[in-house]
Amino acid sequence: MMSDLYNGSQMPVEGRLGARLVPCCVWLCLGLLCLLSTLPCSWSQDPLNVGDPMDIGDSMDADQGAFQPQSALSDMEFSSVASYRGPGNNDSRGNKDLPILLWWSAGLFPHFPGDTERIDCHTSSCLVTRNRKVQLYRRTSSIIFYGTDFRAYEAPLPRPSHQTWALFHEESPMNNYVLSHSPGIRLFNYTATFRRGSDYPLTLQWLPSLGYLLQPVAVSLEQKNRWRREGLAPIMYMQSHCDVPSDRDRYVQKLMKYIEVDSYGKCLNSKPLPQCLEDTSTATGEDAGFMSFTARYKFHLALENGLCQDYMTEKLWRPLHQGCVPVYRGSSSVADWMPNNLSVILIDDFPSPQDLAKFLKALDENDEEYAKYLQFKKPSHVTNVGLLEALESREWGVNDMSKPNYLNGFECYVCDQENTRLAIERAYRKAPEKSPPPQPKMANNSHMGCPLPSPGFGDRQDLHINDSWVQMWPQDYWQSLDQAEGLESLIRHNESDPALLWHHIQELAMRRARGQA
Repeated sequence: MMSDLYNGSQMPVEGRLGARLVPCCVWLCLGLLCLLSTLPCSWSQDPLNVGDPMDIGDSMDADQGAFQPQSALSDMEFSSVASYRGPGNNDSRGNKDLPILLWWSAGLFPHFPGDTERIDCHTSSCLVTRNRKVQLYRRTSSIIFYGTDFRAYEAPLPRPSHQTWALFHEESPMNNYVLSHSPGIRLFNYTATFRRGSDYPLTLQWLPSLGYLLQPVAVSLEQKNRWRREGLAPIMYMQSHCDVPSDRDRYVQKLMKYIEVDSYGKCLNSKPLPQCLEDTSTATGEDAGFMSFTARYKFHLALENGLCQDYMTEKLWRPLHQGCVPVYRGSSSVADWMPNNLSVILIDDFPSPQDLAKFLKALDENDEEYAKYLQFKKPSHVTNVGLLEALESREWGVNDMSKPNYLNGFECYVCDQENTRLAIERAYRKAPEKSPPPQPKMANNSHMGCPLPSPGFGDRQDLHINDSWVQMWPQDYWQSLDQAEGLESLIRHNESDPALLWHHIQELAMRRARGQA
């Protein structure tokens, strides 16, 4: 049976290429473990008696016999929050009466040590676990997935009617294009993504604070001009991840024909890095030596690996922090988040690489005009009210021990949402004539919805059919749609074996061929 909160109606099928059915590219994010900072609460280590795991009271009595596998919680120990409760949390229930949230991506479970915890959030409490044995447990009301790890052919099936799905995906759209198609994203009821339209937006995840932007320029314009006279190019490009959906190297290669670019790393390399900076951890950790080295350049080519609205990474924010000017391609909505109207140069504002090069040369030779791009370093020149409000209102922090990290924040968001939903369900079951049923909640393309990858330069029809980018990313995008539709079909037919995904994809393809889609 399909979840009552999940709408399985068919959407118009987008055009696709005929392509082999292969898994999407996977790029695991090891750095996320560094985000697991202290929660806004503390735990005692006293184990709690969870009681009879199937003693769930009237909150679950409507479907008491629906799912009763062997309990995996009876032998688990839970730590309870001792000192913190959200300002509206008067939840006095014991652990045996709380809904359970299952982290399907166990490596992302934001609690150490152990694999199960009690969390007391803003308005309610839950049990959270990474133990997959509770997948079909009646009290497991929601499963939280990490988008990079989510695979249609490994999805937890069957999907019980009482269970919601939550998506956490802060990484590049290239990591999983299943989520960029309507049939994929609407599998989820709650989302935390880089899109501002998601339930728990992570759009400014790479911007620690306003103070990060306002830091004085690391290398003065006078010093940068001196480096220019000594042979440094006006522009730096540093990239070692070459074959990506945005096809950025194709554009940069064209640009290099018209203006000097110092290119470090494996992609389009024209200069070696100093030996002390060859370890890439100096870049990811903003090592002082790395930052000093890159701050000498007037312009940084900042091209994201995937193009999607609101997807902005350190490639954008770091040069702004250093006092360099980003030459940017990535989020089509990047202007919405800039400190003012003159702090970034957008590649897509120029009809060709040659036109962009001409503009950059003119700025390089005009100190007064170049300096205007750094005026945002003065607080009075930060005029984007939307940016200021977003930084002020977000409840999670980046390297801020006074706020929860966004993993714990989203976990509590799901907990509070689920407790609200379950309370509405109880009220409706007891008095349907007086209480309305819970309203269906389903994500849509505004929560992710990234477009088909396009060439970094030129039109796709002009590229050779054997071009490596053509062979890889458009096919990956459309194959991901096949997988999203296949998983949707599996859930609709109440299948329990995700390995049947390929059969369902084949059936859907045959229906389309017969004009029955």
